[in-house]
Amino acid sequence: MKTAIVTDSTAYLPHDQISEFNIHVIPLTVTIDGQAYDEEVELSAGDFYEKVRGNGPLPKTSQPPVGRFVELFEQLSKEYDAVISIHLSSGISGTYAGAVQAGEMVKDIKVYAFDSEISCYVQGFYVRRAAEMAKEGADPKAILDELEEMKKTVRAYFMVDDLAHLQRGGRLSGAQALIGGLLQVKPILHFDNKVIVPFEKIRTRKKAMKRIADLLAEEAAKMPLEAVIIHANQLEEAETWRNELADRLPDVKFSISHFGPVIGTHLGEGSMGLGWVKRRS
Repeated sequence: MKTAIVTDSTAYLPHDQISEFNIHVIPLTVTIDGQAYDEEVELSAGDFYEKVRGNGPLPKTSQPPVGRFVELFEQLSKEYDAVISIHLSSGISGTYAGAVQAGEMVKDIKVYAFDSEISCYVQGFYVRRAAEMAKEGADPKAILDELEEMKKTVRAYFMVDDLAHLQRGGRLSGAQALIGGLLQVKPILHFDNKVIVPFEKIRTRKKAMKRIADLLAEEAAKMPLEAVIIHANQLEEAETWRNELADRLPDVKFSISHFGPVIGTHLGEGSMGLGWVKRRS
């Protein structure tokens, strides 16, 4: 059985992985000053942060139109028997729901939508594994079972320089827990039950990053891990952090990714995250 793997642009997968595993990517859109861009296609992360720097209006983000999914699925039906469509958390975007709806509208191919319940390159962990298995000829059920197993060890924590983006964009749940000290803290955030919620209040950026690193170390003591550092236009800081973490945790496999335009709209420049999953031995 031949299975196609689809994801959305918020997985921020490197182009070489997209090409190697023939992954099909549906872009989300960010609108800046009335101009709409397909992220990672018409607007890179670097250009995005350059465009929005300052005190202008917050960009708007949009999920892909259902018709775009339908068009892709119908195209894939000519070559594949099934599609596994892996998307960012349904708690912060309607993209997953759009894939489900489109899957019900196409006739010649079976579509299995998967809610990663997270985003960015941690979402990409699922996509890459699914693509590896599809390339090996695994059937959809085996792939989906593996993705559900991965959920047991997937974790991600991140901190933002300014909560205003998340609040204004309506993507932060439980914000009341932070009221009263917003300017004095660098809260660590995470996904819980598909939405972004505060994890802990930390006073400084340095201490927040240390706390996230400690959480990784706790998990690394239990199992082999693959981890990714995710940054919002802070590559040099991300590389420094990776080197520090690699020295501390030599058995963890590290990579670096980024918060692209859509997720960067809601987190803001300067955000930093760390995610991981159990590594296949």
